[in-house]
Amino acid sequence: MALLRKWSPIINLVSRNDLEHLEKRHIEDSLQLAAFFPNDTVNWIDIGSGGGLPGIVLAIAARSIAPQLQFQLIESDNRKATFLRTAARTFDLNVKVHTGRVEDIDPLKAGVISARALGSLDMLLSYANRHLVQNGQCVFLKGQSHETEISNAKRNWTFNVRRYVSCTDDAARVLLISDLQHA
Repeated sequence: MALLRKWSPIINLVSRNDLEHLEKRHIEDSLQLAAFFPNDTVNWIDIGSGGGLPGIVLAIAARSIAPQLQFQLIESDNRKATFLRTAARTFDLNVKVHTGRVEDIDPLKAGVISARALGSLDMLLSYANRHLVQNGQCVFLKGQSHETEISNAKRNWTFNVRRYVSCTDDAARVLLISDLQHA
């Protein structure tokens, strides 16, 4: 949280108002995805990593819970990517940062892909499809419009989805997506 508070006024990692609510609004929200750490995969990709939410938070948690996990963070903003590299070095994390647009990066073959506050589910699935291994899963944090997003995404994709109530917002959901295929 100290690193986010230091860098955020310079490169807008989180809004000024959110700096007062970092622990619940961002850290706890990100940390709930640690419940989905797999036993059988080593490559976790976080797309649109921005201020390391959830990627850096999860990499910190994985040090003791799932040390086999390698995190690959994708961020198109060079300044935010620099922050992510600094955080990874500061905390000695198993993290590699890719600077660029997710659709332009060579497939990274992830067992799990996460994203938070990046875009519609349909768009996230198109990004994930490029980088996900067969039998891989996506873990996306979505707000109160999650059911509409699922319906819209099913126009272009077939997938299984499990919904989990967010621990930080009763109206929000963590979506666990599996068996992703283009319709």
